[in-house]
Amino acid sequence: MRKNYEDLLVGNKEWAQEMLAQDKDFFEKISKGQKPQYLWIGCSDSRVPANQITKTESGEIFVHRNVANMVFQNDINLLSVLQYSVEVLKVKDVIVCGHYGCGGVQAAISGTNLGIVGNWINPIKMNYEDNFAHFSRLETLEEKTNLLVEFNVLRQVVNLSRTTIIQNAWAQGETPRIHGLVYSLKDGILKDLELNLGPGDQVPRNFHGIVL
Repeated sequence: MRKNYEDLLVGNKEWAQEMLAQDKDFFEKISKGQKPQYLWIGCSDSRVPANQITKTESGEIFVHRNVANMVFQNDINLLSVLQYSVEVLKVKDVIVCGHYGCGGVQAAISGTNLGIVGNWINPIKMNYEDNFAHFSRLETLEEKTNLLVEFNVLRQVVNLSRTTIIQNAWAQGETPRIHGLVYSLKDGILKDLELNLGPGDQVPRNFHGIVL
Protein backbone atom coordinates (compact mmCIF):
# COMPACT_ATOMS: atom_id res chain seq x y z
CA MET A 1 0.00 0.00 0.00
CA ARG A 2 1.25 3.49 -0.88
CA LYS A 3 2.11 5.35 2.31
CA ASN A 4 2.72 8.93 1.21
CA TYR A 5 2.33 11.40 -1.64
CA GLU A 6 5.73 10.68 -3.18
CA ASP A 7 4.82 6.99 -3.44
CA LEU A 8 1.99 7.93 -5.79
CA LEU A 9 4.45 9.53 -8.21
CA VAL A 10 6.70 6.49 -8.06
CA GLY A 11 3.70 4.27 -8.68
CA ASN A 12 2.67 6.39 -11.64
CA LYS A 13 6.05 5.96 -13.32
CA GLU A 14 5.97 2.22 -12.71
CA TRP A 15 2.48 2.00 -14.20
CA ALA A 16 3.44 4.04 -17.29
CA GLN A 17 6.42 1.79 -17.89
CA GLU A 18 4.25 -1.32 -17.54
CA MET A 19 1.73 0.03 -20.05
CA LEU A 20 4.48 0.77 -22.57
CA ALA A 21 5.96 -2.67 -22.04
CA GLN A 22 2.59 -4.21 -22.93
CA ASP A 23 1.90 -1.85 -25.85
CA LYS A 24 4.43 0.72 -27.02
CA ASP A 25 1.64 2.73 -28.68
CA PHE A 26 -0.67 2.71 -25.64
CA PHE A 27 -0.48 6.41 -24.78
CA GLU A 28 -0.48 7.49 -28.41
CA LYS A 29 -3.74 5.60 -28.94
CA ILE A 30 -5.61 6.92 -25.92
CA SER A 31 -4.41 10.49 -26.50
CA LYS A 32 -6.37 10.61 -29.77
CA GLY A 33 -9.74 10.65 -28.00
CA GLN A 34 -12.27 8.51 -26.22
CA LYS A 35 -15.34 6.57 -27.29
CA PRO A 36 -16.62 4.85 -24.15
CA GLN A 37 -19.70 2.65 -24.36
CA TYR A 38 -20.58 3.03 -20.69
CA LEU A 39 -21.22 5.76 -18.14
CA TRP A 40 -20.64 4.47 -14.61
CA ILE A 41 -22.26 6.29 -11.69
CA GLY A 42 -20.73 4.78 -8.59
CA CYS A 43 -19.87 5.39 -4.97
CA SER A 44 -16.75 7.34 -4.04
CA ASP A 45 -15.58 4.41 -1.89
CA SER A 46 -11.93 3.72 -2.72
CA ARG A 47 -12.52 -0.04 -2.83
CA VAL A 48 -14.79 0.09 -5.88
CA PRO A 49 -12.69 1.11 -8.93
CA ALA A 50 -14.90 0.80 -12.02
CA ASN A 51 -12.21 -0.20 -14.53
CA GLN A 52 -10.57 -2.74 -12.29
CA ILE A 53 -13.68 -4.63 -11.17
CA THR A 54 -15.06 -4.82 -14.72
CA LYS A 55 -11.71 -5.65 -16.32
CA THR A 56 -12.05 -2.80 -18.81
CA GLU A 57 -9.34 -0.66 -20.33
CA SER A 58 -8.71 3.09 -20.36
CA GLY A 59 -11.27 4.80 -22.57
CA GLU A 60 -14.02 2.19 -22.13
CA ILE A 61 -15.92 3.62 -19.14
CA PHE A 62 -16.78 7.25 -18.42
CA VAL A 63 -17.04 7.61 -14.62
CA HIS A 64 -18.88 9.79 -12.13
CA ARG A 65 -18.64 9.01 -8.41
CA ASN A 66 -20.16 10.49 -5.28
CA VAL A 67 -21.09 9.40 -1.76
CA ALA A 68 -23.58 6.50 -2.01
CA ASN A 69 -23.96 6.80 -5.82
CA MET A 70 -26.79 9.34 -5.66
CA VAL A 71 -28.68 10.95 -8.55
CA PHE A 72 -30.20 14.37 -7.88
CA GLN A 73 -32.16 16.39 -10.44
CA ASN A 74 -30.32 19.56 -9.37
CA ASP A 75 -26.79 18.14 -9.20
CA ILE A 76 -25.03 20.17 -11.90
CA ASN A 77 -21.90 18.04 -11.62
CA LEU A 78 -23.72 14.79 -12.34
CA LEU A 79 -26.01 16.33 -14.95
CA SER A 80 -23.03 17.77 -16.81
CA VAL A 81 -21.38 14.35 -16.88
CA LEU A 82 -24.64 12.75 -17.97
CA GLN A 83 -25.32 15.24 -20.75
CA TYR A 84 -21.79 14.97 -22.11
CA SER A 85 -21.97 11.19 -21.98
CA VAL A 86 -25.33 10.94 -23.71
CA GLU A 87 -25.20 13.79 -26.21
CA VAL A 88 -21.51 13.94 -27.10
CA LEU A 89 -19.96 10.57 -26.31
CA LYS A 90 -23.17 8.69 -27.22
CA VAL A 91 -22.76 6.04 -24.54
CA LYS A 92 -24.95 2.97 -24.97
CA ASP A 93 -25.40 2.07 -21.30
CA VAL A 94 -25.54 4.01 -18.05
CA ILE A 95 -24.83 1.97 -14.92
CA VAL A 96 -25.69 2.94 -11.36
CA CYS A 97 -23.49 0.82 -9.11
CA GLY A 98 -23.70 0.64 -5.34
CA HIS A 99 -21.80 -1.68 -3.02
CA TYR A 100 -22.68 -3.76 -0.01
CA GLY A 101 -21.40 -2.32 3.26
CA CYS A 102 -21.75 1.27 2.00
CA GLY A 103 -20.96 3.68 4.83
CA GLY A 104 -23.35 6.33 3.56
CA VAL A 105 -26.25 3.89 3.47
CA GLN A 106 -25.37 2.52 6.90
CA ALA A 107 -25.30 6.04 8.31
CA ALA A 108 -28.74 6.69 6.86
CA ILE A 109 -30.13 3.75 8.82
CA SER A 110 -28.23 4.23 12.07
CA GLY A 111 -28.67 7.99 12.25
CA THR A 112 -24.93 8.61 12.56
CA ASN A 113 -24.10 12.33 12.52
CA LEU A 114 -21.93 12.96 9.45
CA GLY A 115 -22.38 16.71 9.27
CA ILE A 116 -23.15 18.02 5.81
CA VAL A 117 -23.10 14.47 4.41
CA GLY A 118 -26.28 13.95 6.39
CA ASN A 119 -28.10 16.29 4.01
CA TRP A 120 -26.74 14.34 1.04
CA ILE A 121 -27.97 10.97 2.32
CA ASN A 122 -31.34 12.19 3.58
CA PRO A 123 -33.14 10.68 0.54
CA ILE A 124 -31.74 7.29 1.56
CA LYS A 125 -33.40 7.72 4.96
CA MET A 126 -36.66 8.44 3.15
CA ASN A 127 -36.18 5.31 1.04
CA TYR A 128 -35.74 3.32 4.25
CA GLU A 129 -38.95 4.77 5.69
CA ASP A 130 -40.92 4.27 2.46
CA ASN A 131 -39.98 0.59 2.44
CA PHE A 132 -39.78 -0.05 6.17
CA ALA A 133 -41.87 -3.22 6.00
CA HIS A 134 -39.05 -4.90 4.04
CA PHE A 135 -36.55 -4.10 6.82
CA SER A 136 -38.63 -4.79 9.91
CA ARG A 137 -38.08 -8.54 9.64
CA LEU A 138 -34.28 -8.23 9.40
CA GLU A 139 -32.25 -8.51 12.58
CA THR A 140 -28.78 -7.06 11.93
CA LEU A 141 -27.59 -3.66 10.76
CA GLU A 142 -25.53 -5.39 8.08
CA GLU A 143 -28.59 -7.10 6.62
CA LYS A 144 -30.56 -3.87 6.64
CA THR A 145 -27.69 -1.91 5.13
CA ASN A 146 -27.19 -4.37 2.29
CA LEU A 147 -30.88 -4.46 1.43
CA LEU A 148 -31.07 -0.66 1.49
CA VAL A 149 -28.01 -0.53 -0.77
CA GLU A 150 -30.05 -2.45 -3.35
CA PHE A 151 -33.15 -0.31 -2.83
CA ASN A 152 -31.03 2.85 -3.14
CA VAL A 153 -29.56 1.72 -6.47
CA LEU A 154 -33.04 0.92 -7.79
CA ARG A 155 -34.31 4.36 -6.80
CA GLN A 156 -31.32 6.07 -8.40
CA VAL A 157 -31.95 4.17 -11.64
CA VAL A 158 -35.47 5.60 -11.62
CA ASN A 159 -34.22 9.09 -10.72
CA LEU A 160 -31.79 8.92 -13.62
CA SER A 161 -34.51 7.83 -16.04
CA ARG A 162 -36.57 10.88 -15.11
CA THR A 163 -33.89 13.45 -15.95
CA THR A 164 -34.65 15.60 -18.98
CA ILE A 165 -31.39 14.44 -20.55
CA ILE A 166 -32.48 10.80 -20.57
CA GLN A 167 -36.09 11.62 -21.39
CA ASN A 168 -35.05 13.72 -24.40
CA ALA A 169 -32.76 10.98 -25.68
CA TRP A 170 -35.48 8.37 -25.32
CA ALA A 171 -38.04 10.63 -27.02
CA GLN A 172 -35.78 10.54 -30.07
CA GLY A 173 -35.56 6.76 -29.86
CA GLU A 174 -31.93 6.85 -28.80
CA THR A 175 -30.03 4.98 -26.13
CA PRO A 176 -28.74 4.79 -23.42
CA ARG A 177 -30.23 1.93 -21.47
CA ILE A 178 -29.97 2.27 -17.68
CA HIS A 179 -28.96 -0.57 -15.38
CA GLY A 180 -28.58 -1.10 -11.61
CA LEU A 181 -25.72 -3.12 -10.15
CA VAL A 182 -24.38 -3.81 -6.67
CA TYR A 183 -20.78 -4.80 -5.98
CA SER A 184 -19.80 -7.17 -3.19
CA LEU A 185 -16.61 -6.31 -1.34
CA LYS A 186 -16.53 -9.85 0.03
CA ASP A 187 -16.24 -11.74 -3.26
CA GLY A 188 -15.75 -9.08 -5.95
CA ILE A 189 -18.93 -10.02 -7.83
CA LEU A 190 -21.40 -7.57 -9.38
CA LYS A 191 -25.09 -8.34 -8.85
CA ASP A 192 -27.53 -7.27 -11.57
CA LEU A 193 -30.69 -5.98 -9.88
CA GLU A 194 -32.59 -6.60 -13.13
CA LEU A 195 -34.10 -3.14 -13.41
CA ASN A 196 -33.08 -2.17 -16.94
CA LEU A 197 -34.76 0.80 -18.59
CA GLY A 198 -34.55 2.10 -22.12
CA PRO A 199 -36.51 3.88 -24.87
CA GLY A 200 -40.18 2.92 -24.76
CA ASP A 201 -40.05 1.51 -21.23
CA GLN A 202 -42.43 2.85 -18.61
CA VAL A 203 -40.62 4.19 -15.56
CA PRO A 204 -41.94 2.15 -12.62
CA ARG A 205 -43.09 3.51 -9.29
CA ASN A 206 -42.95 0.05 -7.76
CA PHE A 207 -40.57 -2.85 -8.43
CA HIS A 208 -41.35 -6.24 -6.87
CA GLY A 209 -43.07 -4.48 -3.98
CA ILE A 210 -40.32 -1.88 -3.53
CA VAL A 211 -41.46 1.75 -3.55
CA LEU A 212 -39.36 3.68 -6.02
